[in-house]
Amino acid sequence: MNYYNRNSRKEGVLKMANKKFSKLSPGLRKLIEPDNRKSVGTLSENVKKASAPVSKFAEKTLNHLNGGASYQSALWLKNHLKNGGKLVVTVAGALSSFEVGVMLAELIRKNKVHLVSATGANHEESYYRYVAHSHYANIPRYTELTPEQEAELRDAGLRRITDTFLPEDESVRIMEPHLLKMWKEAQKKGEKYFPHEYFRRLFKEKLIKHDPQANPQDCWAYAAFEKNIPIVIPGFEDSTMGNIFSSYTYSGIHKKKDDTFVDANVMKTGLDYFHLMYDWYMKESKNVPIAFLQLGGGISADFPICVVPSLKHDLRLHGKVRDWAGFIEIGSSPMSYGSYSGAGGKEKITWDKLSTKSYYQIIQSDVTVVFPWIAAILLDL
Repeated sequence: MNYYNRNSRKEGVLKMANKKFSKLSPGLRKLIEPDNRKSVGTLSENVKKASAPVSKFAEKTLNHLNGGASYQSALWLKNHLKNGGKLVVTVAGALSSFEVGVMLAELIRKNKVHLVSATGANHEESYYRYVAHSHYANIPRYTELTPEQEAELRDAGLRRITDTFLPEDESVRIMEPHLLKMWKEAQKKGEKYFPHEYFRRLFKEKLIKHDPQANPQDCWAYAAFEKNIPIVIPGFEDSTMGNIFSSYTYSGIHKKKDDTFVDANVMKTGLDYFHLMYDWYMKESKNVPIAFLQLGGGISADFPICVVPSLKHDLRLHGKVRDWAGFIEIGSSPMSYGSYSGAGGKEKITWDKLSTKSYYQIIQSDVTVVFPWIAAILLDL
């Protein structure tokens, strides 16, 4: 297909509308897309030079609304990385069960992602896909299930996550004994580690094997292990393995006498993760800007984005902290009364999470639809 240049079209629109635009205030003219054609055109050239079919198709078709916002965000990120910037990606919901690793792992391998913040569930589910991919099942018309059918799934050991069934026996229970052994060893030695450090030993010590029908390259946690990039897991307890760890550390009145006990101090906490973020951000942002790509809402994003204002105001490092260069959020939660996950980028300026110069874009859509487009453009596909 021969796609015509989007920017040529904008030039024509601008020429015809110049008289009308000249009547507008400078502030309003700045908001209108044709008036921004120069910066858009510069970024767009990066895609055209790659002669990549998917990127070309995106340039032609993603013009408006969420599609346009997705394309512009991808171009901004592409330019940011091309100029030496770094990127934090946050993973919410159940994206690992929905195979986000197919895209995220490749971005990590290509050095386009430098830190991942994930919920405990997303982190562990990347491993579960690795060991039990062929045991997963899918039900597209999941909204039609009756409560009785949901109970059938429960009794069969199939834990439903929207349209996906997680096979507990072939994933969680395969990994639990290895992790429990590590926790007990750490207790004996008086050591403590981050949750992701225990998990990484499963790869390093070859304690688990990938499912024969799984492609290990589709596991983002494995890619992060190979590249040794930091992983942050705020709220580890809010995950299946976090619940299991909690049960081992419990010493209350409901603990059975013959149950295994593990000292909770073998696990580093959210405070330790935030300290990791302090040091990582100050080191990595010293010479280059860092951008923030939020996939979904919740703690995986709210936790790490706060490192900038905390460094400024809590550690009182005013004037020494580089602002987030850009903030892009993909989420389906609209801004509404009480819906913090739908908070806009401008609101973050008031908390000093972003500056007035930070690029920001809110894409109100399904991550599983938007993120593949952004990843494809960043990967020159």
